[in-house]
Amino acid sequence: MAEKIYNKLIIITAPSGAGKTSITKYLLDKFPQLAFSVSATTRTPRAGEKNNIDYYFIGVDDFQQKIQHNEFVEWEMVYQGKYYGTLKTELHRIWNNNQVPVLDIDVKGAIHVQQKLVFNCLSIFIEPPSIEVLKKRLESRGTETAEALQDRINKASYEISFKDNFNNLIVNDDLHKACEEAEKIVQDFLAE
Repeated sequence: MAEKIYNKLIIITAPSGAGKTSITKYLLDKFPQLAFSVSATTRTPRAGEKNNIDYYFIGVDDFQQKIQHNEFVEWEMVYQGKYYGTLKTELHRIWNNNQVPVLDIDVKGAIHVQQKLVFNCLSIFIEPPSIEVLKKRLESRGTETAEALQDRINKASYEISFKDNFNNLIVNDDLHKACEEAEKIVQDFLAE
């Protein structure tokens, strides 16, 4: 049986490009009792990303060893050869600091975390207004090849089909309004 974790936790999930990272940053600025849960990944850092702050950048062998030793709350091979996961030690680091972890993670990972948590878990799915808008957002980043962009769009369509698995749904057609909506949801959760 899977290990059960009973501490309070917030999950923000969405397809890539839907705005989850912007909304997560907004919430972290608004609520000092929240702390960003740094994910582990095997992908290489992007420009400006820092190890132990944006991600724990680790090698594939190290990541697989951590899987074998059951060190993750959740992990996924999100893209071919690129693993992402939430380390149990990261959540305990935040809880030991008397804060609430905020996980900014992919949809499959978010579903797995919710399955392990019996209660005290708030999950928010950020939905783009449409796949066309999402495609334009991803194109504007200028970080993807045409093939990688199409992979992300296909994956996003699939991920949106899981939106009803989460406590709350926010359609991000206006980032300011989406942030305010998320703030109200989190405020109510923290007050429980």
